[in-house]
Amino acid sequence: MNWRNMWINPVLDKEFRLRMRTPRAAVSVLSYVLVMGLLAMGIIYVMTSGGMGQAGRIDPTSSRMMFYALSIAQLVLIAFMTPALTAGVISGEREKQTLNMLLTTQQSSATIILSKLVSSLGFMTLLIVATLPVYSIVFLYGGVSPSQLLSVFIFYLFVMLLLGSIGVMYSTLFKRTMVSVIMTYGTGLIIFLVTGLVFLFALSIEQAQQYAASGPPQPYSWVGYVLGLNPAGALISILEPSFSESAFLVNGGNFQAKAPIPLWLEFVLVYAVGIVIFLWVAIRKIRPVRGKRFRPERPRETGGEATDKVMRKQP
Repeated sequence: MNWRNMWINPVLDKEFRLRMRTPRAAVSVLSYVLVMGLLAMGIIYVMTSGGMGQAGRIDPTSSRMMFYALSIAQLVLIAFMTPALTAGVISGEREKQTLNMLLTTQQSSATIILSKLVSSLGFMTLLIVATLPVYSIVFLYGGVSPSQLLSVFIFYLFVMLLLGSIGVMYSTLFKRTMVSVIMTYGTGLIIFLVTGLVFLFALSIEQAQQYAASGPPQPYSWVGYVLGLNPAGALISILEPSFSESAFLVNGGNFQAKAPIPLWLEFVLVYAVGIVIFLWVAIRKIRPVRGKRFRPERPRETGGEATDKVMRKQP
């Protein structure tokens, strides 16, 4: 496999030009940064007018809370925008009747899928990087280290890769872009919302069983593994490492014990396998006829050959 041809190819060049050099891209970046900036200004106004900190000023603790709020808001925006950018990359080509021409080029299936994915995530990465000036407001008040900001941005890239791979897979499996978009948002809703609801439901059951039991509490509960599948829980565990222990130690056990696994690490390990599976399915399904064995057609016999065969069979 020639990695240079995979990452430097006409498909990727075309996709980058179409996404980056349009007025729509500039408007999208402006709108995204404007939303994040207004959100940051709103948080600062609430903190100062509400008397948080000392004499209405923002202290490092309030600054850290503002950083947490911005990080969660950014995660929600990523969950909303990434499927829209990736769910129609292949089905859109099929609807415009250009997919067959794309498949007849010398580009492999993996090159086409990865180029579409990288171009979509590249634009989303541009939006995330454009919000760095908004996050710089937090550093004016302290309470947040650059390493935390870097960890959060790396986590954003992983979440974008997860949602992007899901969108590309559905875009390959379904012929209509609308169906692909609905399926992608539905899967994202399961990852972001359903896992959190399942955690709360399992938490209530686990605590009820613990209250009814007479024995000593277990050192940790299994419900923490459910929260590790939720992006918000994984993000909070990056911001506050002690949150992983709180998610597992729901039975009133020894709070000096450590969590079996950090929530963010479980999230990365589980969904990394999912990303590989999603991309593998997309690469295999983009060419439906691939894998069928070619059976050469037997040549038809001419009239003279058939007559000779009949004459040979007669005594």
